[in-house]
Amino acid sequence: MIFKRKIYDKLLEWKKLDAGRTALLIEGARRVGKSTISEEFAKNEYKTYIKIDFANCNKEIKELFEDTSDLNRIFLRLQLEYGVNLQEKESLIIFDEIQFAPKARQALKYLVADARYEYIATGSLISIKQNIQGILIPSEETDIKMYPMDFEEFLWAMDDYSTMKIAKEYFLRGEALGESINRKIMDKFRLYMLVGGMPQAVDSYLSTNNLSMVDRVKRSIINLYEKDFNRIDPTGMASQLFHQIPAQLTSNSNRYKTWQASKGNSFLSLAEIITEMKESMVVNISYHANDPSVGLAFHSSPEKFKMFVGDTGLFVTLAFWDKDFTENIIYKKMLANRLPADLGYMYENIVAQILVSSGHKLYYYTFPTETGKHNYEIDFLISKGHKIDPIEVKSSGYKTHASLDNFYKKFSSRIDREILLSPKDYEDKDGILFIPFYDAYFI
Repeated sequence: MIFKRKIYDKLLEWKKLDAGRTALLIEGARRVGKSTISEEFAKNEYKTYIKIDFANCNKEIKELFEDTSDLNRIFLRLQLEYGVNLQEKESLIIFDEIQFAPKARQALKYLVADARYEYIATGSLISIKQNIQGILIPSEETDIKMYPMDFEEFLWAMDDYSTMKIAKEYFLRGEALGESINRKIMDKFRLYMLVGGMPQAVDSYLSTNNLSMVDRVKRSIINLYEKDFNRIDPTGMASQLFHQIPAQLTSNSNRYKTWQASKGNSFLSLAEIITEMKESMVVNISYHANDPSVGLAFHSSPEKFKMFVGDTGLFVTLAFWDKDFTENIIYKKMLANRLPADLGYMYENIVAQILVSSGHKLYYYTFPTETGKHNYEIDFLISKGHKIDPIEVKSSGYKTHASLDNFYKKFSSRIDREILLSPKDYEDKDGILFIPFYDAYFI
């Protein structure tokens, strides 16, 4: 099934503004829909196109791009191989899974300069050092990132084109939707969290209405990620760190304890692997801000971080990886709106996912309580002009918000607005903006 995706508008913008002067590189984790959207774009916006799948093409096609001295030979060979008549200025060539053909990526410099055709490349783990060693990365690239389907795209897949549009209008007006409507939207949002935004999982849900089948699809995607992680690190440490994400979040620690998750390995010994995991876009990482002010990146600790799964639907499956689907209480509890307090970390994961896909960098902040025995924690910090917005995540009740209150006491001059995310309807009270989780897309 072909789903409507927001990134399509960015592809149109690239085509119009760059007009063939650059190649477009779509980066994203495996199975987020990069290949599908690029081919759909090619069908709709060009007279003809060729799609080269470098993960599955023959050796001769890859070797074509090792010598770019005769572009006529390359284009002729491609047209014969794929049975497509390329037309100057009206054809697109897609380099799919280009990380498997580094020389083809390097060749884009000369292909773009030739200007006969336009080019889109897609890649997973595209930034991993093993995939770009010994090649010249072309400056003629325009990069965009693609993420799993967001909540609005999920609703579009179910032929609901009005819910998020109306929710945004009310948010911008500073008005509540009403608890009855909010409950209905939150029911859909919880379903989205369970299914996730991977197009295959969404397609499985729509075609079967069976969460067990959806879970099976998500497990196959996680298995694929494991293979990718083993390319990063054949020792299996990257895969182990990935599988430990739910346990690390459940522990309520103020950081991801690498030594605990990896049986004694220090952060320094794992730093490169963790960076490559982040670049793969399979995980999202939030760094501790030592000084919560504008310019968060200048005051963050690379060794003190939290790790989230890039898609919350995959997070749900990962949390019960060693159990049969029928034992997965998350599905039952979430659908009944009775999620236990110890599973509230799911909401942190979805907020991290929303913020990243909205263009925010992830930071959080902890500081000691008055007794010094515990810590207050601001789950997320985002920059807003010359100020910052502290964000607290509550999976159920929201009447108490000690972390926000005490953060305000310490840093009131730095704060634009305090935000508390929960399942409850919109309310602006006592200087705090209380909003439901789906409104996080608008902050």
